[in-house]
Amino acid sequence: MRKTVLSLAALTSSLFADTSITYEGSEGIGAGKHIVFLASDHEYRSEETCPALARILSKHHGFTCTVVFGVDDEGYIEAGSSQVEGLSALQDADLFFVFARFLNLPAEEMDEVIAYTERGGPVVGLRTASHAFRIPEDSPYAKYSFQSKEPGLEGGFGQQILGNTWSGHYGRNHKQGTRIQIVPEQKDHPILQGVEDNAFCYAGGYVGIPGPDFTILTETQPLLELKPDAQPDPSKPPTPSTWTHYYEAKDGSYHRVFHSTQGASEDLLDESYRRLLINGTLWALGSEEEIKPDLKIGFVGEFNPNPFSFGGYARKVKPEDLAGFDSPIMPEGGEHTPKPKKPIPRD
Repeated sequence: MRKTVLSLAALTSSLFADTSITYEGSEGIGAGKHIVFLASDHEYRSEETCPALARILSKHHGFTCTVVFGVDDEGYIEAGSSQVEGLSALQDADLFFVFARFLNLPAEEMDEVIAYTERGGPVVGLRTASHAFRIPEDSPYAKYSFQSKEPGLEGGFGQQILGNTWSGHYGRNHKQGTRIQIVPEQKDHPILQGVEDNAFCYAGGYVGIPGPDFTILTETQPLLELKPDAQPDPSKPPTPSTWTHYYEAKDGSYHRVFHSTQGASEDLLDESYRRLLINGTLWALGSEEEIKPDLKIGFVGEFNPNPFSFGGYARKVKPEDLAGFDSPIMPEGGEHTPKPKKPIPRD
C-alpha cells in the first residue's frame, strides 16, 4: 500500500510540476529581465490575455516571460483553478503580473507571492486582481483574502498592493461596454504615450475608489450597449479605471504598481488599450524612458479571443499547447468539460 501511495504522489507531482510556459527573451529593452504572470480567473479569459501580452513583451522587446496557469486534475487549463505550480519563478522575477480571481493557492505557491511583495517587487494587476485571493478564515493566509479585516491588512492583497479590493460592478456587466477616457491632466504621462482617447473595452465598469496616493490616468465611461459605437450611459459618469501608486514592502520602502480595472482578452483587440497595458508594464519596471508612441505592440501568433463569460474558456488546452510564438491563442478544444467542484460566486 505504501508503494502505491508513493507512486500516486510521484505521478501527481510529475503531472503538476509545470503548469507554466516560458517565452524566452533576447535582444531589446527587456533583455535580461523576467516577468512572471499569474493567469487564473473564472470569467475574463486571463488564460488568453496573459500569454498574448507575454508574447508581445518577449518577442518584440526581449523580456523573458513566464505564464503560470491554473489547471484541472488532468493538467488542462481550467479558468479560475487554484491548482497552480510554478510561482517559484518569482524568486528571480523583475515584475509580477497578476490576473487572477478568488484563488486559494497551495501554501508553497502563496509563500512565493508573499516573499515577492515583502521584498518590494513591482506589480501589475488587471481587473479581478483586486480580489485575486479568497481564502478561508481558518487559513494562516486569510489576511491576504479580499475580505480581510486584519488591522493593517484590510482588503487583503488587492487593497494593500493594488490599492483597491472588490467594490462592485459599475453598470451592467455583459450588457454594457466601456470607453477608457484619458484624464486630461495626465495626457503627458509616459504610460499614455501613443494611447488614444476613448479606447473600447468589452469588460464592464468596476467601482474604482481612488486612494490619496493614486495617479489616476484614465476613467471608465459605461456605454448603453456592448458594442463600440454605443452611446455613453448618462446615468453613469466616468469612474477611475487605470492608476499608478506605490505599495509598502516589509522594510518600509515603497514600490511601483500599475492597475487597470479592464483586461478581458477581447479588450486587447483595441490597439490603444493594448498599448496602455504594455506601457504600464514598462513603467512599473522603471523603464518609462523606453516608452515611445510607436512602440511595437502587434500580436505575436494567432490571437482569436473568446467572449468572456463564466465557463466560456477553451477546453482541452494544456499550458504547453501555448508554448512558442506561433501556437494559436487559443487552440481548438475538444469535449473536455471540467465540472466546478462548487458554485462559482458571481462577483
